[in-house]
Amino acid sequence: MELQSSSLEMMNEISSLDDLTISDKANSSRYPDYVYFNAATIFQNNHVDKPQDQRLVDYGKLTNLPMPVFEDEKSQSWSFELAFNALKYQDFLEDLMIDSCFYPSNPTHDDLTSLVVVMLYDFQDHNFQPRLCLADEQEIEEVREVEKCLNSFKTKLAASLARCRIKLSILTIDYLLPETVRTKQERASTLPLYAWVNTVKTSLEEVHNSLVRAGFLKVKSITELEGLTFCQDPHCQDLLVFPAHLKADLRGMELFTDYKLVFQDKSCSLAAHSAKALMNMDDNVIIGNMGSGLTIAHMSTLTNQNTSKIFVCGVKSQQEQLQHLFTQMHCKNIKLIPDTFTDIEPTDARLQKAKIILLLPQCTVSGVSNPVEFILNENGDAGLLQDLSRGSISEDKLNDLVKHQEQILTHAVKFPKVQAVVYCTSSIYPEENENVVKKALEHKVEGNQVQPYRLSPPVLPLCSSLEIKNASEKCFKLEPSEINNGCFVAVLTREQDPSGTVSVKDVLARAAAKGLLDGIKTIKPAKKERRKSKPATQTTIASSGIQDRITEFLKKESKEATNIVIKPYSSNSSLFRESKTCISNPPKRLPKATPSMSKMSPVKKIISRSSATERHYERHRSSVARPKHEEMSVLKPVEMILPPVIPCSNSSYGCNSKSPPHLSYFLWKGRHSLPRSLLTLTSSTKMSKHSGTPTSPAKPSRPWL
Repeated sequence: MELQSSSLEMMNEISSLDDLTISDKANSSRYPDYVYFNAATIFQNNHVDKPQDQRLVDYGKLTNLPMPVFEDEKSQSWSFELAFNALKYQDFLEDLMIDSCFYPSNPTHDDLTSLVVVMLYDFQDHNFQPRLCLADEQEIEEVREVEKCLNSFKTKLAASLARCRIKLSILTIDYLLPETVRTKQERASTLPLYAWVNTVKTSLEEVHNSLVRAGFLKVKSITELEGLTFCQDPHCQDLLVFPAHLKADLRGMELFTDYKLVFQDKSCSLAAHSAKALMNMDDNVIIGNMGSGLTIAHMSTLTNQNTSKIFVCGVKSQQEQLQHLFTQMHCKNIKLIPDTFTDIEPTDARLQKAKIILLLPQCTVSGVSNPVEFILNENGDAGLLQDLSRGSISEDKLNDLVKHQEQILTHAVKFPKVQAVVYCTSSIYPEENENVVKKALEHKVEGNQVQPYRLSPPVLPLCSSLEIKNASEKCFKLEPSEINNGCFVAVLTREQDPSGTVSVKDVLARAAAKGLLDGIKTIKPAKKERRKSKPATQTTIASSGIQDRITEFLKKESKEATNIVIKPYSSNSSLFRESKTCISNPPKRLPKATPSMSKMSPVKKIISRSSATERHYERHRSSVARPKHEEMSVLKPVEMILPPVIPCSNSSYGCNSKSPPHLSYFLWKGRHSLPRSLLTLTSSTKMSKHSGTPTSPAKPSRPWL
C-alpha cells in the first residue's frame, strides 16, 4: 500500500509538472497535415533499422523515398525538426506503442508506422490534447486516419507514459537522451542569433541607427543580451548578435526582408573573414563547394565588387535560385562553375588570378547545438540526422567524410597561383580538423618554382584565454557553448621564397649592395680626385639621378614580391611604412676633420667630404625607418656653432696649430628629422691667417633656405 501511495503521489507530481510545462503547448497551434506527412518521409529515410531479432516495430519495406517538396522555409524547418525529435526518441516511442498495446491492435499498414511515430511524439509533447484544424487546411487522408487511432488510445498511451517515468524515476522524457544530445538540446534553446550586415546595400552605422529607432538597445557583450537588445561580435566587425527569443520578430523586419541583415551561423562568418584578412584589393577567391548561398554572398560583400571575383565550384542544379538570391543582395562579382572542385585542373585559365581558396566541406557538424537548422541553412547532409540523434557519428560515415575532406584540401594546395587556403569545419573531431590539415601539408608540391605550404597563426582576433591556448597550435577554435557553436579554422599559406624577401631592411641592403644608396660609380675615383671639390649643381643633378634609380629599384622589388608574400588587405601597398622607432645606440664619433684653408662655401664643403664619411652617414641613414615615398619632403640644412676644437699639429694643410678652427654641424630638418646621433661633422668656417686669436666666423649666405 505504501508503494502504491508513493507511486500515486509521484504520478500527481508529474501530472502537475506537465500542466505547468506543456499547458502552453496544448493551447498552441499545431502542425498542419502536410508537415506530419513530410516529417514521416524524412523519418522513414533516416530511422534506425534494427536487426530482425531485436525489432519490435516494423516500418515496412519503403526505403530511399524522394525528398518532399516544401512550400517555404517554415514548413521545411517544421518537418525536419519533428522528424529529428522522433529520431531522438525512437526507442522510447516504440516501447510506448508496445506497452500501451497500440501497435498490436493498430489497424494501419506498416508503411504508415513512421507517420504514427512522428505524430505520437507530437501528441505526447502536447499532453495528448486534440488538434485544432484550420477550416481552409488541406486534408491528407493518411494523417487523419492515424490521428483518429491515436485519439482512441490516448488514455492508454498517457498511462503507459506515466508508468515509464515512474519506473525510471524521471520527470521528463528528456532524461532518456544521451548526455551529449541533451546538452546540445538545452544550448539550442538559448543560442543567440547571429546576423551579418550586407555592406553592399547598407552600412553598419545605418543598421545601428535603424535598430535604435525600432526600440533596440546596444549592449557591450553577449552576456548582457535580454529583451530588445543587440551587440557587436568581437571576432567579426560586421556581425551582430541578438537574443534567441527575437527570431520570429526579427524575420519580419525590413532589415531582414530586404537582405540588409542576414541570419547565419557565426562559424561561416569566421571562415569568410579569415579569407578576407589574407586578400589584397584585386585578388580573386575560389570557394571549393557550393554549401550555402549566404556564405558566398557574405564573401562577395567583403571584397571589392569591381576588381575581385568569387568563383564557386560545384553549382549544378541551383544556379537560377542562387542568381536570384545574389541579385537581391546586390552581389555582382560571383561566377558559378558547374564543375566539381576536384575535377578542375589547377592550371585552369579561369582561375589563374585567384590567390585565396576557401573550403567549407561537408562535416559531421558535431560541434553544432542546433544541427537541423544548421544543415538546412548550409545545404548540409540530412543523412547525418540519424547519427546526431544518437549523440555519436558512426565510424564508417566519419571515414567517408574524412576521405572527402582530405581529397579537396590536397587538391587545393596544387593550384600554383594560389597563395593561401582557408579550411573550416563545424566539427570537434581531430580526424576532420588537425589530421586533415597535417596530411595536406605533407603533400609534395610539384615544380621547383612553387613554394610549399605551412600552417599560419590565426588571422582572427583572439578574445579569450581559451582561444589563445588553442591558437598555440596555429589553428583557430571555438568550443561549443551557450553563446556559439563549435568551429575550426586553419589557414595555410605558402612559405616565403628565400630569394625574394620584401622587408624594408632587406630591400635597402640589396639596394646598397648594388650601389644605389651611395651613388658610387663602378669605377671609384682616385684618392687625389676625391679631395678636390665638385660644383654644387653637378652634385645636385647626380643626387637626383641616384634618387630616381633608388625609386626604380624599390618599385621593381615591390612588383617581384607581390607574387610571393601574402599580406592582409591594405589600401596602401607601399613597401615603406612610417616608423617612430629611434636609434638607441648612437654611432661612433667620427675622426676630427682637418681644417682647410679653402674659401669655398658651406655647400661645397658638405659635398667635398670624404667618401668614407659619406658612406658612414648613409649606413646610419638606411638603418632608420624611412617614411612613405609619397610623403617625402625636401630637407633643409641648419647651421649650428659649437665650441672651438684644437686640431692636430701635423696638419697636411700647413695651418697654424695655435689657430683653432671653428667647426659646425649641419642638421637636416624636414617633415621627418633624423636623430641627433646622425649629425654630420663638417668644417664650415674660415681660418684666420694672422695671429693665434681666431677671428669671428663669417656667416655665409644660405640661398637654399
